[in-house]
Amino acid sequence: MPNSNAGFPWSTFSVNLIGCLVIGAIMGYYIRTSADLKSDLALFTIIGICGGFTTFSSFAYENISLIRSGDNLLSLSYIGLSLILGMVMVLVGLKIEKFIF
Repeated sequence: MPNSNAGFPWSTFSVNLIGCLVIGAIMGYYIRTSADLKSDLALFTIIGICGGFTTFSSFAYENISLIRSGDNLLSLSYIGLSLILGMVMVLVGLKIEKFIF
């Protein structure tokens, strides 16, 4: 079960950022190799594996728990950091892909 205690939910936050990095790297590989991003393999790796690894439901639950406990500022911080840093991690994944594959 996701962390429902007061405080920043570091575990879910970290897993989601790692998932964003991996999605960026995989997408970068498919783009660089001119592979079809709509192929079964691309969809399986990007949506299936990475989507299953990340934890949007936990993210939503933790934000509701933070709001219910009165930690509105922490919830907004969690949402904002997750969105901004998640997009940054996808971009980083796109950039470092050529060093990985």
